Amino acid sequence: MTIVNTRRQCGILALMGIVFSAMLVAALPAKGAGVEGLTDAEKNAVASQAATLFRSARAVISKNQGLINDASKGDKGLTADAVIAAAKENYKKATDEDLPAADNSSIGGQATAAMLDGVTVVMNQAQDLINEEGKGFKGFLPAIFAKQVADEFTKNMQGTMAIKLTAPKSYVRNRANRPDDWEHDVIENYFKTPGWEQGATHSAQAQHKGNDAFRFILPEYYKESCLKCHGEPKGELDITGGKMEGGKLGELGGAISVVIFD
Repeated sequence: MTIVNTRRQCGILALMGIVFSAMLVAALPAKGAGVEGLTDAEKNAVASQAATLFRSARAVISKNQGLINDASKGDKGLTADAVIAAAKENYKKATDEDLPAADNSSIGGQATAAMLDGVTVVMNQAQDLINEEGKGFKGFLPAIFAKQVADEFTKNMQGTMAIKLTAPKSYVRNRANRPDDWEHDVIENYFKTPGWEQGATHSAQAQHKGNDAFRFILPEYYKESCLKCHGEPKGELDITGGKMEGGKLGELGGAISVVIFD
């Protein structure tokens, strides 16, 4: 296995890596529908952009859980356009760059278009649920949103790319999100090691379901909002009816995994 990106030595370098990835994606030459000829550095940049946009969109749903579950209010104004606009703002905060154009001129542009289309489809389908008066908890959680958007993105990319929200095996609730062998190895033997810099990504050429691929994974850590469902006391039921995992603030709680097929 050829390791492309291992440890960064400090948080500043990790942030610089995200910014550089965004700049590299913007500079990618037109590649049509495929990824032929892309270097590993270019693939890493495309994957980083997709993962960052994915996380930026999910953060909008997380921030608006109180609004979504407000039984006293009908139209929440949380349309696809509103979520996309907020996601673009989150992306710019994370990278210090505007989101590259969503078009067919490059694989990065195609990935952006596929992600934004996925968000649009999911949000349009969820409007009746989100805006239902008299109903509190809607079940439209960040993880549900992420799974649905990931499925739409993967379908839209037509065998070129795939994305997935996963987590350590002991924290996965939806079996469809269980880490495969490569993801599990990275989570346990890279992200959980004492010397791993928080937020540093990992990428490598590795098999995916028997096929050669470039693989990228971004670690995620529990925030206060996550602990409402995944925190303590361990074993008690949360608002969804699931058992709380006993997670702690800042602990590794998940990962965004991206595949670019060779």
